[in-house]
Amino acid sequence: MDVLSARLKKGLYMKRFLFHTACAVLLLAGVSLTSCGAKKAQKNSIAVFIPGILSDSPIYKMLADGVEQAVASYNESHDALHAAACKIIEANTNQAEWGPKLTALAAEGTYDVIISSNPSLPEIIKPILAQFPKQKFILLDAYQKDVPTVATMRYNQHEQAFLSGYISALMSKSHHIGLIAAQQYPIMDNVILPAYKEGAEQALPGTTVDYRIVGNWYDASKGAELARAMHEAGTDVILPICGGASQGVIATAKELDFFVSWFDSNGFGKAPGNIISSTTLKQDKLTKELTLQYLNGSLEWGSARTVGVAEGYVEFIQDDPLYLSTIPAAVREKVAAVVSGIQAGTISLPQND
Repeated sequence: MDVLSARLKKGLYMKRFLFHTACAVLLLAGVSLTSCGAKKAQKNSIAVFIPGILSDSPIYKMLADGVEQAVASYNESHDALHAAACKIIEANTNQAEWGPKLTALAAEGTYDVIISSNPSLPEIIKPILAQFPKQKFILLDAYQKDVPTVATMRYNQHEQAFLSGYISALMSKSHHIGLIAAQQYPIMDNVILPAYKEGAEQALPGTTVDYRIVGNWYDASKGAELARAMHEAGTDVILPICGGASQGVIATAKELDFFVSWFDSNGFGKAPGNIISSTTLKQDKLTKELTLQYLNGSLEWGSARTVGVAEGYVEFIQDDPLYLSTIPAAVREKVAAVVSGIQAGTISLPQND
């Protein structure tokens, strides 16, 4: 009986021990989770919000590269306690999901600043700022004045589209050029399309522009279908601004042998002989500079600036061997004169609001 009592007592002690141990573990876990939610894991913690997919968009790849370069540069002169860190978050191409995903990111309270790039973001973050007024944003390719927790920088896409339209008209034999957009949005409708038409008219009066919409940023088959239909209707130069759908435009251009103007990055290697221009944005350079300004405490919050050809952030590439071998010298001379005029300020192409 004594043996049985001893065993029962020992078992009771063991149960109590296990119970108290489990409670302690749960308590510690609760404190740890609360701490992660209430405090930042590291000072100067940066989230890079990609409103798309890196592999499909050179401009977003440049965004991520610029932040990573800035963080690496900053950390070279700071110890581990004061170092910066960044996390890259791909939000995919469904714009309806960007707001909820950004809201969830702000709700974490983990990141000192969220850096992203898209013209639609100022409108998307308005309700987020109302809910999380201390969350800071740095937005490129966007414009928003006088919000004390937001800094924006946009490119002069009037200049960018004007130059694309200018060379497209000069290279067109049919005097019919085209633009294929992923979707309609204010910058496309109010800046890019009008400036593309303006550049074409300046180069060759009477040039017409065929404008068509894919409906999303990824459907290469639809991009190819639209390009084929436009070519059959007489268009012989197309500017695609439609993300992954641009690959369908390029494939059709190679098949049917028409020209393509390229936007945002150097596209000459995508279809040698078919790509006639690349008007690029120096997104990695600008992102690195703004991120370093933030990390060093010199960023001007509430600022909204426009940068273009004269500032060195929009470039019409003229020295690529494929450009030199594809474009006749007479056309190159005319384009060079326009680029020089914009750089010098004798040709003024202000950013439309």
